[in-house]
Amino acid sequence: MYRQIVLDHFSNPRNVGEIENPDGYAQAESSACGDIIEVYIRVENGHLEDIKYRTFGCAAAIASSSFASELVTGASLDTVMGITDAEIADQLGLPEFKYHCSVMVMQALHRAIEQYYAKHSEADQPPSTASD
Repeated sequence: MYRQIVLDHFSNPRNVGEIENPDGYAQAESSACGDIIEVYIRVENGHLEDIKYRTFGCAAAIASSSFASELVTGASLDTVMGITDAEIADQLGLPEFKYHCSVMVMQALHRAIEQYYAKHSEADQPPSTASD
């Protein structure tokens, strides 16, 4: 059912954990299944320098979290805010009934960035694209 990339990220998840005193933090829950993700970010010079997450859910949720964390590390906040849940789902080849996993991940990540901007009014803010 799952592609090898999903199995790899599920079996060997990257960037799992927490960041003490993060620049941004958010939690999201999937209404479809009850899975939960927490995202912690560290920002430096407008770029996502570090991301950690804790996902409590199925293989697709864990793989989506791991994949997204690798995809966005080092990227500008503008770039990250432009990444959609559909892009994550498509790159992983998730079946349609598991798309909610990528939605949850990107909601949490976008919210963590929005929290960063709320705490750092001096930072240039891109327009919000988070889907709720």
